[in-house]
Amino acid sequence: MSVITTSALGMAAKGERTARMPFWLQVSTMTWRNLLVAFRTPAALIPSILISVFFTLVYKDLLSGAAAFFLPGKDYLGFVLPISIISASLSGAGVAGQSVVRDIESGYFNKLLLTPISRAAIVLGAILGGAIVLTLQTSVVMLTGLLLGLQPATGIGGVFAVLGYGLLLGMGFAGFTVAIALRSGSAGATQGATFLFFPLTFITATFTPVELLSGWIKTAAQLNPITYLLEAMRALLLTGWEADAMLRGFLTCAALALLMFTFAFFSLRARTQRR
Repeated sequence: MSVITTSALGMAAKGERTARMPFWLQVSTMTWRNLLVAFRTPAALIPSILISVFFTLVYKDLLSGAAAFFLPGKDYLGFVLPISIISASLSGAGVAGQSVVRDIESGYFNKLLLTPISRAAIVLGAILGGAIVLTLQTSVVMLTGLLLGLQPATGIGGVFAVLGYGLLLGMGFAGFTVAIALRSGSAGATQGATFLFFPLTFITATFTPVELLSGWIKTAAQLNPITYLLEAMRALLLTGWEADAMLRGFLTCAALALLMFTFAFFSLRARTQRR
């Protein structure tokens, strides 16, 4: 699994006197390697997909009747599917961090740091690899919804837009686990870190719109970034191309991804300073 990376980075070292390996090629090489590592252990990917598909089926049949009063004429599946997508991203977010932990434990990560590759490319490659895996998991959940009869209001374009949100969200979640992996070097700590985001999926408009919430949970939902992502996805699936909702969802995901990349980058810097 490290042959591709080693040869590519060796090429960079050989030509370092004349020109550094382009940053985009460094990132793509590291991303590809992390994807190979992730798919070598499919058992780590399948459970989160099965859990999300299971909850999609449960939510649809258990709550669709009660939802008729706030979604007249709309399919409740389109309302609840985004929460299953976010749950899939959360459940699988540890894949990126675990890949980093394995490299640290095997000693490969220290060898990687001796190469001329950019530190930002190392971090970004791990994050993008994890985000792509999460997007593939999101695709399975979305496909399940389509097989159950979901008809997105925005058509196939809306489906790809939802997957785009899933990719951005995956970068945020994967970035957090990569940061924890770099800080701790522990598989247990990295896996446990994914559960820190789970409360956010319940302190939001999980099963009803924000307007129907009350008290402290409504205030918390309005401050919860997951709320704006849910609104963007639900608009795409139920109502149409709502620019305001889509922009809020994009800015929320982009801000989370940038914040977590920064956290991971400084975690890498802290690890190298300890060596």
